[in-house]
Amino acid sequence: MSGPSAEQRQHLIERILNAVDPRLAVGVRAEFSRRAPAEPPHAARTVVLGGHRAAGKSRLLPLVSALLGRPGVDLDIELERRTGRALREWVLTDTAGFRAAERALFLSLPPGSCVAVGGGYLSHHPETLASCYTLLVPISLETYRERLTQDTRRPRLRPELSLEEELTSIYAQRTALHDRLNTVALGEFLRAMSTWSPELPA
Repeated sequence: MSGPSAEQRQHLIERILNAVDPRLAVGVRAEFSRRAPAEPPHAARTVVLGGHRAAGKSRLLPLVSALLGRPGVDLDIELERRTGRALREWVLTDTAGFRAAERALFLSLPPGSCVAVGGGYLSHHPETLASCYTLLVPISLETYRERLTQDTRRPRLRPELSLEEELTSIYAQRTALHDRLNTVALGEFLRAMSTWSPELPA
């Protein structure tokens, strides 16, 4: 998969900026517009799109993949394809088995992959990301609640709580865990890619 031209790259960057949580779009554009230098990921380094459920990782994957000139893998979709198991039922009936399977699949991917991981991946498998370039796709609590309240396809993670209590507690818990990881802000990544050239080493 060849890299995009400078014009295509700028078009993809604008599409990514337009695809983030509208409540956070101004902040992401501010990150992108800073004058501070930013480094793009090395070609051999796996790029991970991580973050909360419903942040838009799957939506951004083809855009980031095209921007990098690498094939993209949606880990949840690939897991369903390889196992033939529906993730909703799997998470509900065998959470530990699902977590083990997603970790094993991630570790089997070749270095230099571009992969979107599920909403719980960063919290459950942080040790697998040590050598990765992990993009944290942002989402506000308000948008997170709105999207997951409307999306009945996703499994409940704490059915003993009300949906509102579940969403608020999981968002807070996972945000704290994400803050401990070495991640790259989306705007910073886009700034690095806006000045990157295929002729220059990444």
